[in-house]
Amino acid sequence: MGLEEGHRPWGFYAVLADELDHKVKRICVYPEKRLSLQRHRHRSEHWFLIEGTGIVTLDRDRLLFAAGESVDIPQGAIHRVENPGPGNLFFIEVQRGDYFGEDDIERLEDDFGRV
Repeated sequence: MGLEEGHRPWGFYAVLADELDHKVKRICVYPEKRLSLQRHRHRSEHWFLIEGTGIVTLDRDRLLFAAGESVDIPQGAIHRVENPGPGNLFFIEVQRGDYFGEDDIERLEDDFGRV
């Protein structure tokens, strides 16, 4: 489907574009799973929800968002997305910055012991 695919304990992703100044992923979060509470030093992100309902933690706020809605995550902001279920949650993630490696993830909290 994409340039690269990855599987994680919370779901999976496919890289749709990987350029010098941006990266685009299609991400699936399984029901009752969530990504780690994290931040990035080298990139900002924009999430556009395409299916399901999600709860986004953005710094100290928790926001409910549904298909057709989006959220901007500034560089350095603490964030996570979780899927309260019952079906899969799908969103498009557009990353902008100067580095997009998976090692630009500072995990602050993680359900799968990856801190």
